[in-house]
Amino acid sequence: MSGSHSISIAVLSVNQDDVELINSTLRAAGHAAHCHWINHPNKLPKTLAAERVELIILNCDSYSESIRQVIKQKDRFNPEVPVIALKDEANELVIHDAMKSGAVDLVSIGMKKRLTAVVSRELRALRAERALNSTITSASGYRQQVRDLMQASTAAIALVQEGIVVDANDSWLKLFKAAKIDEVAGMPLMDHFEIEHHAALKGALIATVREKWQRDEKLDARPSVDGGEIGILQLGFAKIDYDGAPCVQICIAPPEKSSQEPTKLVHDALKRDPTTLFFHRSQFLERLTKRLKRKPKSGLHVLTYIKLDDFGGIRDKVGIIDSEELLAQFSEILRKRMHPRDLAGRFEGTSMMVLLERGNAQDGQVWGQQLVNHVNKTSFEVGDNSTQMTCTVGVCGVSDVFGSLEELVAATLDAHRSGKAAGGNTSLLSETADVDTKQREFDAIWVKHLKAALMENRFRLAQLPIAGLRSDSIEMYDLLVRMIDEQGQSVLPSEFLPAAERNNMMKNVDRWMIKAAIDFCEENDADRVFVRLSRQSVLDASTAAWMQQEFDGRDFDCSRLVTQIPEKDAAKHIKQTKALVGKLKHIGVGFALEHYGIDQERFQILDMLKPDYIKINGELMHSLMTDTELQGTVENIVNAARKRDIKTIAERVENANAMAVLFQLGLDFMQGHYVHEPEVVLEDRDSGQHRSLADLQAANSS
Repeated sequence: MSGSHSISIAVLSVNQDDVELINSTLRAAGHAAHCHWINHPNKLPKTLAAERVELIILNCDSYSESIRQVIKQKDRFNPEVPVIALKDEANELVIHDAMKSGAVDLVSIGMKKRLTAVVSRELRALRAERALNSTITSASGYRQQVRDLMQASTAAIALVQEGIVVDANDSWLKLFKAAKIDEVAGMPLMDHFEIEHHAALKGALIATVREKWQRDEKLDARPSVDGGEIGILQLGFAKIDYDGAPCVQICIAPPEKSSQEPTKLVHDALKRDPTTLFFHRSQFLERLTKRLKRKPKSGLHVLTYIKLDDFGGIRDKVGIIDSEELLAQFSEILRKRMHPRDLAGRFEGTSMMVLLERGNAQDGQVWGQQLVNHVNKTSFEVGDNSTQMTCTVGVCGVSDVFGSLEELVAATLDAHRSGKAAGGNTSLLSETADVDTKQREFDAIWVKHLKAALMENRFRLAQLPIAGLRSDSIEMYDLLVRMIDEQGQSVLPSEFLPAAERNNMMKNVDRWMIKAAIDFCEENDADRVFVRLSRQSVLDASTAAWMQQEFDGRDFDCSRLVTQIPEKDAAKHIKQTKALVGKLKHIGVGFALEHYGIDQERFQILDMLKPDYIKINGELMHSLMTDTELQGTVENIVNAARKRDIKTIAERVENANAMAVLFQLGLDFMQGHYVHEPEVVLEDRDSGQHRSLADLQAANSS
């Protein structure tokens, strides 16, 4: 490949020598390379916006962001640009992992010839793709070319305009069991899929037309015509021009054939209960033990014990055989409300146990109550019988106060018994005197570590971007706090923050956060930063005056700060919240209601506090994707907020399906791992490892 065309390359590395290495290697091979050095993630968007970058080369050993994070960042500007990864050493497994993360290849830094070959290959492919796109767009026979490409593809492809299928290839007809194109053309796309996926499909179509859908994202949806033979399909979306009008091309890749040996499939099946499809008790406990040894990166584990109320009476009504079918239907409801990382097993008889990963134990209780409410409203059909059922959920947050798995399980079962004793049909969080006693003992240790961290300035700020669903014109971040121990290791926020709350130390943490937020704004171009205020700060009459003094002393633009307070705390202390918010708004500080619930449409609090933003409770996100009733309630809240000129933000958005539903419901912003994982800033040292109280004690005793 000749060097007549200068190659524009972004080199992502903290070492400028890598730029010179790549430049000299490519020039020696005859390529006129123009390299842009990117040594920090903040520089990449500016370079991609200003330059026509054709290739990104990422040094995985030195750059601060992962391959996935780099790809998400560049996809906002040009999804077709390939990413080549570099490492000091590489093998087949390392290359596989890099390509699985989205890189087109991975090259050892010393392999200059292979680097040249990979660069040449990817540039040829990129330029060929651009030339093809240009040709197709400008050719007079564009429509026929699109049809030819569709028919040549083994993937199922359909073209959709305003929700109506206007064309489809033979693979699409075969997948959806249509004999000819007339059976699908002119029909709504929604007719192809089960109703629980309609909101996500509508949102994905709108987002694609408005160019808010990333081309490599896939939407999961179950077809309505397959009789259960195929299962969930993965849909890709792309915007194209068709007959002079915007059109959405939907592509479904052929389902992969299972490569598992029959003996392995049988072995896996034997691990699961045939009625519920959850793990058998022994298999569940084995996996539970392993999972509890790994602390979540954020939040904590929550154990739940779930059992149908009066199942004996239900069995007497419908019969022994049909009662097992009812249990299977109940299990399917439970499965749909679980997150991908949750673990479930049939614990004993008709009881299930689920290990959740949530922000806190209260989130687990909310999850349980949502399940209870849904089951209570569901009519279960078996044979000619229709019956109603209820369930009770016991919930217990996992912490170091439990000396063994036996103690944790016992506390969870005790919570369930308390719920049953209260009449059942409820979700109850464990609150035992024995646990409280142990908690106080552990808190005494936490207080010592918290005070030392405050005195020695061992807190760090982490930022979580808030992305616009309607517009990207405002750059916003949710600011989080991290604590570093004496050995420089990161301590789990889910452990030290509850301890600070219980021991009246959150006001000190809040004030550290406000100061750190000002520093962050001075060093970054953020338009808005969101900072949490605890219940203690809300009840402290000096909070507003202290904040104004800090702002005045730093000459800070208060309009860049948004304070956020959980809805439960605001509702419980409405007088103090209103007074604090009024004073802060007077000096220009914004206000957000966090974890806004939808158990009932509580618009009165919006009229009283007049927030600038409300954050829809993240615990609802997974259920929201398929629960049409919940979608209607959230849409009512969005409409009520819009009438009051309040912007809406969705918390904990983790995948494309959730984003598509939120887009359809009209929310303004979203945050969560789908947008970006939290990134630590304003730090001196942080190994990235997370420690619990047990780790702190072990480190101090060694």
